[in-house]
Parts: sequence; C-alpha cells; structure tokens
Amino acid sequence: MKRREVLFITVALILGAVIGGLLGEIIATYLPDGAAKTLFSKSIEIGFQTLKVDFYAISFTVGLMLKINLLSALAVILVMIYFRWWYL
Repeated sequence: MKRREVLFITVALILGAVIGGLLGEIIATYLPDGAAKTLFSKSIEIGFQTLKVDFYAISFTVGLMLKINLLSALAVILVMIYFRWWYL
C-alpha cells in the first residue's frame, strides 16, 4: 500500500469513530429511559488522563483518552468493511 492510501484509511477510521460516537450521543439524548438509551449512551474510556510536566522554562502536557460507544465501534467496523471490499 502506498503511504497516501494508509493515511486516507487512517483518517477515514478516525472520522468514522468520531461521527459514530457523536451520533450515538445524539441518539441517546432523544431516547426515553430504558434499555435502548443505556445501549446507546454506554461508553468505555480507554487511555490515560493528562500528565503535566512543568520545568522552569518548558512545560508540556500529554494525554490520550478514547471514548468508545456502540455506534463509534459500528462505524469503524463499517469503514473497515468498505475499505476491505474496495481497496484491499
């Protein structure tokens, strides 16, 4: 695979996860209380909280947190199926 294709697939996967997560949150806000709302609003957070290192002249902050819900996982799977079908 070319570098451009790898970059395109990576961006597509990230956008799929973000848009899927956003749609899951939006759908969960409009659903009444119950199992469906719990299914769409439940998410798993993977990563670590921010770590701030502060020296006298330099300070930096490092952190990474992935929040995965049902629709973000589903969107990533659909993007992978799409690219497997068309590009691989």
